[in-house]
Amino acid sequence: MDRSKFQLVPAPQKELPETPDPGACPFKIVVDPQMRLQLRRALIDLIDNHDDALAAHYADGKLALESYKEYIEVFARSLKETMESPEGVSYLLRAVGFDVPPKDVNLRPELRWKYLPPA
Repeated sequence: MDRSKFQLVPAPQKELPETPDPGACPFKIVVDPQMRLQLRRALIDLIDNHDDALAAHYADGKLALESYKEYIEVFARSLKETMESPEGVSYLLRAVGFDVPPKDVNLRPELRWKYLPPA
């Protein structure tokens, strides 16, 4: 492939609304923005931790990977297993200020959807 035939061009700019649509994501309005930021940071730290751990296992010869696809599959499985564990959810709760021991974490919270009649 001849790289001289390619050039970097800026991505097209999308027009952003001046004010966010409150109906687009009700959690952004209902949930404390500071808590959402702390949760986002905790998730990024968790992702970085998993990435570092997988890299260390690969470097130590404990993990064999043949492709990026396989890496992503292993990475996703690792995150999924953490998020399905009481310890993983407890970590996120602690990151936002709640001290909930893993034994008290509910991994199957009830989703309470409200019925809204058609307009």
